[in-house]
This record gives sequence, C-alpha cells and structure tokens, in this order.
Amino acid sequence: MTDSLSVRQSLIYSVSAVAGVGLVSYIVYRYRCRVPRWDRPINPSIRKDEKKVGDVFDIEDLMKTLEPGQKISLCRCWRSKKWPYCDGLHKDHNICTGDNVGPVNIIRKKQSRQE
Repeated sequence: MTDSLSVRQSLIYSVSAVAGVGLVSYIVYRYRCRVPRWDRPINPSIRKDEKKVGDVFDIEDLMKTLEPGQKISLCRCWRSKKWPYCDGLHKDHNICTGDNVGPVNIIRKKQSRQE
C-alpha cells in the first residue's frame, strides 16, 4: 500500500513540476516574442515622420569605403538599432514570428578588375 502511495506522490510531483516548467516557458516565450498583429505597421520606429522611407546607395561610393573582401549588411526587417545597417535583430524576429528574413549583404570581391 505504501509503495503505490509513494508512486502516486512521485507522479503528482513530476506532473506538477512539468506543468510548472511549461507555464514558465510559455510566459517567457509570450513576453519575448510579442508576435506582431497584421494590422500594425512593419516598420516600428524608423523615420516615421516621412511619408515613405526609401534610400539610394551609390555602388561606387560603397566600393570606395569597402576594402577587398569586406562586406556591408543592410537591414530588411526594420528592427535594427543601427538601421540601415543590420545588427542581427532579425534572428529574434524570425524566432518569434516564424519568418525567414535576413540582411542584404554587399560584398566586395577580393580580386577587382583592372581597367
């Protein structure tokens, strides 16, 4: 009789512990991953005073700033604190939303053509 009682108590403790861990995990997930609703804008904070945000990059100017073999990563998720440059915040965005967005990488080749 005491064996079945101790098995029952162990089972109750185990189920309670698993339920507690699951609840805490869910709360942490919901806090960290505030999934955006579709009626909210994609751009949360970048240059909101402008009617439309658009940028032009001169490729020759970019090539002057890059050494051969270097790269520039440009943000496409609108979450970067260093916008228009990527700072990796798309990783959290992807985890929370199931999205697969990443940066635009501009790479200068190590061998440039001589004209």
